[in-house]
Amino acid sequence: MIETPTFGTAAVVAPHMAAADAGRAILLEGGNAIEAMIAMAASIAVVYPHMNSVGGDAFWLIREPKGRVRYIEACGYAGEKATWRAYRDRGDRIPSRGPLAALTVPGAVGGWSLAYDYSKAGGGRLPVRDLLAAAVKQARAGVAVSPCEARDAINEREALYAAPGFAEAFLHEGKIPPAGHIRKMERLAATLEQLGDAGLMDFYRGDVGREIGADLERIGSPVTRHDMEKYQAVMRAPLELRLPGRTHYNAPPPTQGLAALIALGVYDRLGVTRIETFEHIHGLVESIKRAFRVRDEVVTDFGQLKHDTDEFLSAAFLEKQAHEILKDRAAPWPAPPAKGDTVWMGAVDDSGIAVSYIQSIYWEYGSGCVLPATGVLMQNRGVSFSIEEKALNQLNPGRRPFHTLNPAMAVFDDGRLMPYGSMGGDGQPQFQAQVFTRYLGGMGLADAVDAPRFLLGRTWGETSTSLKLEDRFDPSLVRALERAGHDVSVLPDGYSDVAGHAGAIVRHPRGRVEAMHDPRSDGGASGF
Repeated sequence: MIETPTFGTAAVVAPHMAAADAGRAILLEGGNAIEAMIAMAASIAVVYPHMNSVGGDAFWLIREPKGRVRYIEACGYAGEKATWRAYRDRGDRIPSRGPLAALTVPGAVGGWSLAYDYSKAGGGRLPVRDLLAAAVKQARAGVAVSPCEARDAINEREALYAAPGFAEAFLHEGKIPPAGHIRKMERLAATLEQLGDAGLMDFYRGDVGREIGADLERIGSPVTRHDMEKYQAVMRAPLELRLPGRTHYNAPPPTQGLAALIALGVYDRLGVTRIETFEHIHGLVESIKRAFRVRDEVVTDFGQLKHDTDEFLSAAFLEKQAHEILKDRAAPWPAPPAKGDTVWMGAVDDSGIAVSYIQSIYWEYGSGCVLPATGVLMQNRGVSFSIEEKALNQLNPGRRPFHTLNPAMAVFDDGRLMPYGSMGGDGQPQFQAQVFTRYLGGMGLADAVDAPRFLLGRTWGETSTSLKLEDRFDPSLVRALERAGHDVSVLPDGYSDVAGHAGAIVRHPRGRVEAMHDPRSDGGASGF
């Protein structure tokens, strides 16, 4: 058993300790969990650039002390020059790297701004300059390349290295430097400093936005200055699922939060009584298959939805899905892949504000395009669009792409509060379900995050859609899954990046806080 880090009143978790420390420092200054998360979001963009960037997107779940849960959608839309016909004329797919991959407006900083205003209206008092100070210092002084970044598998490496600005910003002697190499990001430091002085929306409608727009035009991106100027993150109602003893919250479309809740709702109806058994793992896998089928048929831009998401979270629908699962046999599984490099982070303060937050650039280093004036690394989230004429997620100007990102939160009837989540593309709902059901089944929080995980579907650079298991699973359980018809492959590592970087915080009714981030990452928990 692993001892769970426990704190008296407040805690943060992040996949890099420098970001966690930035959040803790804000809490110690009297900031709230929202302010702490803004500091962490800026810091993680500096210290974990292969996983996220200020040029990416983000999603927030925020629970107020009195119980209301708010959701912030900070994802960008396709630029005004990004039409499916234009991309179709250039080839048979959207490029994954380079200027044409940088086809959506970066939304993360807009989310910081909306969250900051929301925090300030509720009593938050720290200036933006203070919230960005740690990230500015890290970018200017330089930070060591993390072990995770140094070992990260890179897809379409040649195209990535050739993207405008990438080699200058990230390569050393023609390749990604080893862990420990000190990297400075002076242009990004200046950009963050400007945002601290002029306000976060300067990223879109001020000097920073003007420079971003000019650089995007210069490199040939379909995102224009006008696209930047009109961007605004929005608040929407979160998805909500009531299950025995607790209520789950997640992000609505265009994210796959719907799939995460369907999987939990279906699994809950299977009647599994013991974790770490065949019934537990098989039940989760089969529940996830059914959730993904709904996701792939339904989830699109919020404004383009053709279905009411509540129908898929109804008791009748979930009961029907659970009833159709064979308890001793695997359903067939072909599925399209969705990979992603992302960070999940959490924060809880002593007032009871809780934040579940996720920020991403999609593939490792996103489009690879680093804008020269600002040092902003642009995402490639737009590759999840389709250029087929009648596709569910068809590329069109102003449309938001499908997102694998989905922050999760659970509120227990006994007063416990649990923000949780993971990076990992298609794996996010899977890793969330594994961590949560293990905790619900009696594991300590640290053990639930540490325990071996599975991934159903493709991984980076592979064509197999098998059920991949870290090699710490009991061999008898592996054999039982194979006998049931699961196409099982055992990963060579006990702790694999393929299994995501998960984390969770549990605040107990009297204020005690447990917190854990994944040993597969370079982070951890911090608090007081």
